[in-house]
Amino acid sequence: MKFITISLIVTCLSGFMPLSAQNKITAVKVGSRIDISINDNFFTQYIFGEDEKYPYFFPVNGPSGFSLTSMRNGLYPHHSSLFFACDRLNGGNYWQEGLERGQIKTLRAEILKSGKDSVVISNECIWWRPGAESPVRDVRLITITAPSKELYQIDFDIRMDFLADVRIEKTNHSLFSVRMAPALSGANGGKMINADGNSGEQGETGTFGKASPWMDGYGTINGKTEGLAIFQHPSNPWYPSPWFTRDYGFFSPTPMYFPKDEAEGTRFKKGDSIRLRYRVLVHSGDPGSAGVAGKFREYAEED
Repeated sequence: MKFITISLIVTCLSGFMPLSAQNKITAVKVGSRIDISINDNFFTQYIFGEDEKYPYFFPVNGPSGFSLTSMRNGLYPHHSSLFFACDRLNGGNYWQEGLERGQIKTLRAEILKSGKDSVVISNECIWWRPGAESPVRDVRLITITAPSKELYQIDFDIRMDFLADVRIEKTNHSLFSVRMAPALSGANGGKMINADGNSGEQGETGTFGKASPWMDGYGTINGKTEGLAIFQHPSNPWYPSPWFTRDYGFFSPTPMYFPKDEAEGTRFKKGDSIRLRYRVLVHSGDPGSAGVAGKFREYAEED
């Protein structure tokens, strides 16, 4: 069996707090969603209803309390905030509108821990479409912590088990992705920068197709400068993957859009398993003042 590694961490940072002042993190399951609060303040929601295309986080609130992500707005409404999905997989579409084209269904979603310094959620999903063999089952372990008053983290660790031989054709719709709030998009004055551009403002033209360990989208929302960065862990396959970026506020490390052989695409054998790790930081200030580069170096050293 073949292994590859996915973990996601979303971090809100704007300061540090003594270890003695731990934040209390709680989760409550309400039907087909899980609400997460930090010190009784709402942080985010994990949504996995039967009528959803795939599970996703929305909103993802920044330190100011306003969401830094957007949900199915008018331009490309198949983007649901912070999510993991894929198009053009064995003829199915597990990304865009239309459940009959493919759906990532939740089999179970459980809160394993809540009420102290972390919340832990386990979510098992099956990739399904009518009349076709299910190609993938995935199991997600999601851990939410708050190391400081304004530092929130979400670890998102996914194991994908391939239940059939799988071919993913070249597609810009693949794996972990974020759609930023309109106010933070390049089209509305926001900025996008990768690990090679800390002294400049790159945007789509400077980041599209470029391999980079991380990407950050940031700008001013309700008078506050805040942003969201995605890290790729060095243990990931395709590391560092090239990025698919758009100035309307979308970015994703998208290996399936840049295959070595376009005719071949990306293939996995029945019985293969892959794990991938990502970290997302939601922060006050710009990437420099938030210390995003240093945070990535710390992440890269984690096992």
